[in-house]
Amino acid sequence: MNTAKRVLLPQPIEAEAVALLEEAGCEMVAAADPKPETVIPLLPDIHAIVLRTGIKITRELISRAEKLQIIARTGGGVDNVDVAAATEKGVIVTSNVGVNTISVVEHALALILALSKQLSLMDRSVRSGRFSIRYQNLPRDLRGQTLGLMGFGRIGSTLGQACRQIFGMKVLAYDPYLPDALKGAAADGVAFVGLESLLRQSDIISVHIPLTEKTRHAVGEKEFALMKPEALLINTSRGAVVDEAALVKALEQKEIGGAGLDVLEQEPPSADNRLLALENVILTPHTAALTRECVIRMATEAAECVVAVFQGKEPLNIADRNVLKNRRWSQLMRR
Repeated sequence: MNTAKRVLLPQPIEAEAVALLEEAGCEMVAAADPKPETVIPLLPDIHAIVLRTGIKITRELISRAEKLQIIARTGGGVDNVDVAAATEKGVIVTSNVGVNTISVVEHALALILALSKQLSLMDRSVRSGRFSIRYQNLPRDLRGQTLGLMGFGRIGSTLGQACRQIFGMKVLAYDPYLPDALKGAAADGVAFVGLESLLRQSDIISVHIPLTEKTRHAVGEKEFALMKPEALLINTSRGAVVDEAALVKALEQKEIGGAGLDVLEQEPPSADNRLLALENVILTPHTAALTRECVIRMATEAAECVVAVFQGKEPLNIADRNVLKNRRWSQLMRR
């Protein structure tokens, strides 16, 4: 009788993570694709899921997985897991909080620099023989500019520190959920302000908030109307945090200067998405955390969470610790 724990991979993960799971005696079950209709038949005998972003683990899917113990996300967010349903069923959900911080910060900074220095326009101009564009002085310095951070967690705070120390930028932050003690610790280099004040004062606004029902379309028509005409919007969090229709309107009507987006409301975008035709936008395909180094970190840390649970140990970064009140976890050891 096969007693190996079975781990479902709706999408492939890095070889280093697979090796870690196999060394722990786990059996890999790879889905042909991450569609629900493909995954559902595999669920009854599954003990763990290592989850990327290609599928949402809904209440229905969780109900089909009677043996499921843990859903381990390879990223920092859990918006593609019904955490409440998992907790009700006694299924632990983990994420890799902080594992992608430096990768996302570097990507956000790359978008800021590319927009400020007009790199896409400069490149196209040189290739098309318009070398004289150099005399239009279109690029902008970052030094002396104001960076506004919507969200001051690991990524937002690290980006703010980099921009302040490297470029001498003034840093504002809006984060109503950040404890006062943490605000006080960062007060020397960051001014915490209300959202309206941040939008009005910032030259560059970088979004670092999770997607919830409360934050959906947190940046919309009202918010764009408050921004400076040359303000740049950077979003490396989740696409739906920004009202895309309002963003398109703001860009087309020159209410703001440009946008650098690693995330969109619909991924991949439809061919008629108006953002694709705008020259004051830089788009990347949700790759901020998908560096060669970071994907290995994300996959292996998710695998380590799975192995910990199978070994009777508490994994890191549990999304809802109420799940530990379930009787099945009464003997779980703290690591």
